[in-house]
Amino acid sequence: MNEHDDDAPSTGPVPRGMRRNLATYGDPGFSLFLRKAFIKAAGFSDDALNRPIIGITNTFSDFNPCHGNVPRLIEAVKRGVMLAGGLPMEFPTISIHESFANPTSMFLRNLMAIDTEEMIRAQPIDAVVLIGGCDKTVPAQLMAAVSADVPAIQLITGPMLVGHHKGEILGACTDCRRLWGQHRAGQIDADEIEVLSGRLAPTQGTCMVMGTASTMGCLVEALGIALPGTGTIPATHADRIRAAEASGRRAVGLAQGGPKPSELLTEAAFRNALTVLQAIGGSTNGVVHLAAIARRAGLKIDLDAFDAIGRKVPVLIDLKPSGDHYMEHFHWAGGVPLLMQELGDHLDRAAMTIDGRTIGEIADAAERVPDQSIIRSVAHPVKSTGSMAVLHGNLAPDGAIIKHAAASPGLLTHTGRAVVFASVEDMVRRIDDPDLDVTADDLLVLTNAGPKGAPGMPEAGYIPIPKKLAQAGVKDMVRISDARMSGTAFGTIVLHIAPESAVGGPLGLVRDGDMIRLDVPARAITLMVDEAELRRRKSEWLPPAHLVEQARGYRHLYLTTVLQANEGCDFDFC
Repeated sequence: MNEHDDDAPSTGPVPRGMRRNLATYGDPGFSLFLRKAFIKAAGFSDDALNRPIIGITNTFSDFNPCHGNVPRLIEAVKRGVMLAGGLPMEFPTISIHESFANPTSMFLRNLMAIDTEEMIRAQPIDAVVLIGGCDKTVPAQLMAAVSADVPAIQLITGPMLVGHHKGEILGACTDCRRLWGQHRAGQIDADEIEVLSGRLAPTQGTCMVMGTASTMGCLVEALGIALPGTGTIPATHADRIRAAEASGRRAVGLAQGGPKPSELLTEAAFRNALTVLQAIGGSTNGVVHLAAIARRAGLKIDLDAFDAIGRKVPVLIDLKPSGDHYMEHFHWAGGVPLLMQELGDHLDRAAMTIDGRTIGEIADAAERVPDQSIIRSVAHPVKSTGSMAVLHGNLAPDGAIIKHAAASPGLLTHTGRAVVFASVEDMVRRIDDPDLDVTADDLLVLTNAGPKGAPGMPEAGYIPIPKKLAQAGVKDMVRISDARMSGTAFGTIVLHIAPESAVGGPLGLVRDGDMIRLDVPARAITLMVDEAELRRRKSEWLPPAHLVEQARGYRHLYLTTVLQANEGCDFDFC
């Protein structure tokens, strides 16, 4: 007998549909009876209630323009679910937008992961469609999916289309940063920068450069947890709606036979994701997010192994900020499937994916677009090595990240004097002071901006060029911090220094005038201060005041349990 045909609670090992995750009243039969009584108030028939139940996360918010198309995507997912014989049930979760989250979206990522995980666990869901796009939403959903381990499929909201200004193609947010830098330097006046604010993000969707959102859109395909080709479709296109319908259809199949996230997100899947991350010129945030997702799966991202991948795998995608183009161009050139075909044996081709095919089979079936130049071959790459390098040294015992594909080549080996900012607030207060003692050869150092220090590890690692230097034509300097930066940013920027300064890491011992040597080819970052002096400074070190003050609620939970960047910044109990 089909267990959905019997009104009694299931006695089998895996309850399905309405029998799944019953509320506890001490009487399972009554729990099912009460559940049906209330859901029938919404007008559902017994036929509908006897079908596989597919949850659909609703991450729409008026504060989240990146998710502005979510209502239409939900409608299409529901259509796909019903066409395949399932019952779609949408439910709300937290929605996070990068520009509308104080203090940072990263501070709230783990809260969204907990929210999503518990809603999957609490409700009668046989499979779930995770709809996300803006930077931290997709990692949060994948963290939740791994922990709940209910069959899941990721649906990306998609990148926005490009903007235009005075004949120039523009894209959020690489061009946001470039143009704001010109405004700070006095090259663009207040009236024009206001006009530009209406042209940089002309449609709903995520940033159309290889920022964190676009990076995660590519990585979910590499991990095999999204349908092939769906990670890069523009948010406004009909194909995005069709992808939603197809994801709903596939979710019904997952509900009836898996695979579950624990079966998909294997060591091979994460190696493939790290390989793709290097090849796309992806966001440094991707390293932190993959570490968090892998940790939920009982795995660990080895930063040195990631660096080794980058020495072998070149950047193949000509996209800003490492190249010249935008996500819609990448998509129509062949997207992630064609990229994976070009990567060939750099990938584990036997890794399985959500649609039943292997990564190798998807790569072999990729469409080849004549004369496209966005997706390069290994023989003719955009950059000869991968986009990121992992640094070690006495300044970063547990590692640091630099996106050298978006850095100035002449600064990748550089020794200079440290100009230190004690916090984000200190940086904001002093960076444009005309009396700031700084030259273009100095290294800007930001401390107390890590997971606990800020808190929330803000995207403040893209330290602005001091105004007096910007006005003199300086466009890049070496910048060092325990913060993050947007994947959309360009510059010679060392990030994610671990352990962070706020927990006693060596970065917090740097003083104005110290000499620091950056040697990216040697993968080294060195504070040129003798050990005796560092021990003396360590003995005088005190943690930031907010770490010894009383905190409550989520802030208390975050400050007392968040891990370091090299471990993914998840909570230690997750």
